Amino acid sequence: TNSYRDGVVLSFVTKGPYSTNYGSRLYVMDGEDTYKIFKLKNREFAFDVNVSNLRCGLNGALYFVEMDSKGDWDGANNKAGAKYGTGYCDAQCPHDLKFIQGQANVIDWNNTAVPPVGKYGSCCAEMDIWEANNMATAFTPHVCTEAGLTMCEGTMCGDNDKGERYLGICDKDGC
Repeated sequence: TNSYRDGVVLSFVTKGPYSTNYGSRLYVMDGEDTYKIFKLKNREFAFDVNVSNLRCGLNGALYFVEMDSKGDWDGANNKAGAKYGTGYCDAQCPHDLKFIQGQANVIDWNNTAVPPVGKYGSCCAEMDIWEANNMATAFTPHVCTEAGLTMCEGTMCGDNDKGERYLGICDKDGC
């Protein structure tokens, strides 16, 4: 249960009856089927985070990414959209998304990887407002050479396990 007034509690590992989910994301909605698009120029926002249980090696984060407000809903290939949490992307070009731009990411899906991953990644620019644990904090922009959500494969993704981190379209380390 959530004991925080008007707040949320997120956990790193969530165990369900059929699977275990690693990591968590919270999307701010602007209606039933649209993500909130924040316009931050010349504006201010504030947030509070309890990092007392966020030990070294873990990363809590508040960040903005270049997601489409409708979650890539197009009424044809992607009929789910933001209402069902689709359209996610970030500068790490994650491969653990089950759907990217309305396509199932099932080619070469590896259920034994933690987390499970597919062939394709989902890249876009990312602005880390706050990345921290109870020992350190960072503020980092991650730019990409392509605008908006880009489905990547191969070198374009800049995958770490293939030694291609610095060959992809996004600046994974940040500037």
